[in-house]
Amino acid sequence: MKLSQLLQKSPANLPILQATFGLERESLRINSQHRVAQTAHPSAFGSRNFHPYIQTDYSEPQLELITPIAHSTQEARRFLGAITDVTQRSLEDDEYLWPLSMPPHITEDEIEIAALESPVEYQYRLDLAERYGKLLQSMSGIHYNMELGKDLTAQLFALSDYTDEKTFKNDLYLKLAQNFLYYRWFLTYLYGTTPIAEKGFLATDLDKPVRSLRNSSYGYVNHEDIQVSFASLENYISDIEGYVNTGKLSAEKEFYSAIRLRGSKFVRDYLEKGISYLEFRSFDLNPFDHLAISQETLDTVHLFILSLLWMPELDHVDEKLRWASQLNNDIALAHPLDKLPEQAPLQDILGAMTAIVEHFNLDSYYQELLETAKAAVADPRLTLGGQLCNQINQLSLEKFGRSQGADFHQFAWTAPYALKGYENMELSTQMLLIDVIQKGVNFEILDENDQFLKLWHGNHVELVKNGNMTSKDNYVVPLAMANKTVTKKILDQAGFPVPAGNEFSSKDQALRYYNFVADKAIVVKPKSTNFGLGISIFQEPTSLADYEKALDIAFAEDSNVLVEEFIAGTEYRFFVLDGKCEAVLLRAAANVVGDGKQTIRQLVDEKNQNPLRGRDHRSPLEIINLGDIELLMLQQQGYTPDTILPAGVKADLRGNSNISTGGDSIDMTELMDDSYKQLAADMASAIGAWVCGVDLIIPDRQLISTKEHPNCTCIELNFNPSMYMHTYCHEGPGQIVTRKILDKLFEEM
Repeated sequence: MKLSQLLQKSPANLPILQATFGLERESLRINSQHRVAQTAHPSAFGSRNFHPYIQTDYSEPQLELITPIAHSTQEARRFLGAITDVTQRSLEDDEYLWPLSMPPHITEDEIEIAALESPVEYQYRLDLAERYGKLLQSMSGIHYNMELGKDLTAQLFALSDYTDEKTFKNDLYLKLAQNFLYYRWFLTYLYGTTPIAEKGFLATDLDKPVRSLRNSSYGYVNHEDIQVSFASLENYISDIEGYVNTGKLSAEKEFYSAIRLRGSKFVRDYLEKGISYLEFRSFDLNPFDHLAISQETLDTVHLFILSLLWMPELDHVDEKLRWASQLNNDIALAHPLDKLPEQAPLQDILGAMTAIVEHFNLDSYYQELLETAKAAVADPRLTLGGQLCNQINQLSLEKFGRSQGADFHQFAWTAPYALKGYENMELSTQMLLIDVIQKGVNFEILDENDQFLKLWHGNHVELVKNGNMTSKDNYVVPLAMANKTVTKKILDQAGFPVPAGNEFSSKDQALRYYNFVADKAIVVKPKSTNFGLGISIFQEPTSLADYEKALDIAFAEDSNVLVEEFIAGTEYRFFVLDGKCEAVLLRAAANVVGDGKQTIRQLVDEKNQNPLRGRDHRSPLEIINLGDIELLMLQQQGYTPDTILPAGVKADLRGNSNISTGGDSIDMTELMDDSYKQLAADMASAIGAWVCGVDLIIPDRQLISTKEHPNCTCIELNFNPSMYMHTYCHEGPGQIVTRKILDKLFEEM
């Protein structure tokens, strides 16, 4: 059975879409004068010697953003979005990424070769400058890497008459490469977006726009005397090695085909180890998409690649590929609004794409992608190049590029506390991932709903949950801190101040305790919950009815409830990491301040419009609710939600000051006396915690804390302290504690 017959004979339930993907995006850094940046590779990215995601390409200002292997195009683009997001935010204040493949006006003197530490890599770039000139190196593109799924190739191998799987896969990938080179003009037509070069870039300026300079003979291509055969793998290897041996290529990677066979450093290894995947290199940056390639393009290209398997193998390979190269060049240099020439074998590719959709019963999404491609074939104005035509001004795209670059940069800075594409994760985890990407630590999300990450650098692996739960903490320590009774006993026995109180496992027991606290200020809270859930605070003696309501609220969260004395003073959260207090926060309880016009309900609605407020710990501040606890708090002050507060009068909506229940955050790290920071660190050490949130009530922070007179009381230790609230504060500079977690985990970096 020939390779071309495999898909036609395969069952409809073949896992045809199974594949892994990777994207590599090149982009130039541009400065405030809208010229190529002359600054060094940003130091925020750490060492490019090992950074898996952010590298420099040819020149110092040309960044290359690299996604890890992804099991879907959606995941690959999501990774690219995260890397792009972090990159944009890490640039100098006056820099942004150029959104076009062709650079703005540029001279060779502005192109500084990447100052790589490897002498071999630096010399390689010097050789390229000598051979091709530096200007061509400033073109940028996006590479689409794809490996057919293991189940897919295994099932196709079983259908074939091959006896050796490595040979089968090599032939399969070679067929794909051949057909891609024969039909790539189709992608040049749909996605070409390099219609012009700014004045002086080319030896002779063009007098009209074209479809894709980068995919034409004007692009970054080898000299005409480099003719590598794709007729067989042996020919491919022999030709490349021959050109390297004669010095016509300085290295194997200097072969700049629109497609590369990939998986080994040296092409000869493919004979023994096999081809692993293909690198498709013909994509201009899409300047209408902030990630330079759209989801629709990724999936249309995937469908296109599969159709190349459907079609028959080429005969007279090298002859046909020379013809196809000329056709691609003609289409690339045609006006963006020109239709495809009649000699283009259009129906072959459209027919094969249609056959893939129908034979494997792909869902309507792929049929829609196919219809969109057909519409663009019928009307060139719908192609990316046709759309970009409208932005050309006097054969220049600089104005458009500046505008798009600024817009995309501004978009990256919207909600800077979040990682775009990962907003459903808890905010502290998102912020840790931002640091992970920036610093160059490899990561995998093991369980997104459970906030479980795998981080690694070299052979060093760390598992992290919720942003700060790691192997650095003994298993039993978080369990101890989750149990408020255990926590109090450990701290009390170590000589630290804790509030007096009792624990109850039934409401009846707790109600009988009322006589002992009827004339006292008290706190009623669940034994083992976090984020301030179920806590009621009575700063004055309360009625039995209100006490019973508080018990109901607490028992709704836990089977055991604590009733403790209320400690007067101000509550502060101390964030302790590895024996040192790294941040201190004052949390003001949820409140509104009257304006003499609006009701409390309206004031709450207005305050909730703050873009920093959200739900489920995915924003630095939480939405304020008007639930049972808030209504009880208002009732104690003589208010209802419909009360109109006088101007300047504050109504407290919560007794507890947790950010998670609508409180405001105020950074006090630099203002808090070191004696309290040390006390908090000592408390964390007493329970054995590597990461710990220590909640202290301090009546007067101007007094120094000593062992004999601590001048404070510890009301709680938190085994999973929120980190985001220390960084994006309602007031104060904020402290970046997620980065300190990462630095502690990977001290070797």
